Amino acid sequence: MNRLFNIEDSLANKISYYHIMLLMVSLPFDMFYSHLILISLVVHTFIHLKKEAFKNIPTFRTVMLQSVFFITVLSTVYSINKPAAFTEWGKQVTIFLFPVVFCLNPLDLRKYRPQLLLVFSTACTAIIAYLYIDAAVTIRHYKLPISALFSSAFTNHNFSEPIKMHATFFALQVALGLIYMLSMLIKQRLFYNRLLYLICSVILTAGIIQLSSKSVFIAVFIVINTALPWLLLKGRQRLAFFLFSTVISVLLMVTIISSSTLKERYITELKSDLSVKSPSATIDSRLARWEIAGNLIIKAPVIGYGAGAETGLLQEEFFKNKLYSSFLNRLNTHSQYLSFLIKSGVIGLLIYITTLVFGFNCAYREKDLLLFAFMALIAAVSFSENLLDVDKGIFYYAFFFSFFIFSQKQPKHRSSTTDKHRLQEGHNAGIMV
Repeated sequence: MNRLFNIEDSLANKISYYHIMLLMVSLPFDMFYSHLILISLVVHTFIHLKKEAFKNIPTFRTVMLQSVFFITVLSTVYSINKPAAFTEWGKQVTIFLFPVVFCLNPLDLRKYRPQLLLVFSTACTAIIAYLYIDAAVTIRHYKLPISALFSSAFTNHNFSEPIKMHATFFALQVALGLIYMLSMLIKQRLFYNRLLYLICSVILTAGIIQLSSKSVFIAVFIVINTALPWLLLKGRQRLAFFLFSTVISVLLMVTIISSSTLKERYITELKSDLSVKSPSATIDSRLARWEIAGNLIIKAPVIGYGAGAETGLLQEEFFKNKLYSSFLNRLNTHSQYLSFLIKSGVIGLLIYITTLVFGFNCAYREKDLLLFAFMALIAAVSFSENLLDVDKGIFYYAFFFSFFIFSQKQPKHRSSTTDKHRLQEGHNAGIMV
């Protein structure tokens, strides 16, 4: 535990380390804290900035990490709603900032990645435990049966309501924490450490189910049953894990089916989302909104209508097509892929897909399970949510994408610059590096 909070490094790097740690812990809470910590990290980075660090910025890797922001900027030129487009700039500026900060900051993210991820995963575990305790206190106060915990009153958004967090966006964070805890459970050999990781994994798994995000659940299911044994295990261990995970997966599916609420959320609602609009339905299906979006895309397929145009265009079409629930709630397409097609056309979508491929390729090349899991989560949730239109989703994408890429092996020119800077700091502080 002491290694988590008392690292051996220069004072400037220690401060950077604590900034990033606090930033990760703050992600499930109000974005005010995350933005405040980010501003502090930016200021700290520029205070200790070395001129040679700027050489690290103009790289293909950095451009790929920032590509989503550049799509928004370029599509603003022809946007039919420029005020909304500039609002998107403000939301997505973190996508531009994080790669720059990690380029300029000399902290060795690769060295401290395990500690930072452990703190983040532990924080997610603690928050899930708190949400269950909060639910138990509520159930006891209103003298409800224990079975009420699995009712609609305590699942999905209602479960994450005490921390004012969208269920899917919190589930994205919990999923990363779960994958990390499982990877440590596999790698760890000490009994008590393995027991601790097992307990945390169980709590996080329960949290994933309780949050009931279908896209996150599917992504986690695929990663655990395929990527995890493929990237971490070999031979008989891989086969044994695959058989064990299959049994656990079957048990989880039986649990979901046996609960009327969970069955409604995971199966019935999925069917409803993918069904055509029914005259008697009070809530519009995703498929109905996707059809409306498709009609708009056909009219401007190459470059779209520009950043900020989506909601206004959809509002008009929702009303014309009597999707009154979507109109009154000012809903978007609920698909990041379709959102790119509306705003920046095929060109924007291809750039986004190229960015995802870049991430998957980096994960495959380095056999990086956490980056692979992150990319799988982003790709899956992009089918059902406008991930990059919401502050929580943008910050999650911007931070973790840059964090995982910059915590991999760095190019030689960056390593030499970083080492030179670190040696100079070590000499000044009287530390042997």
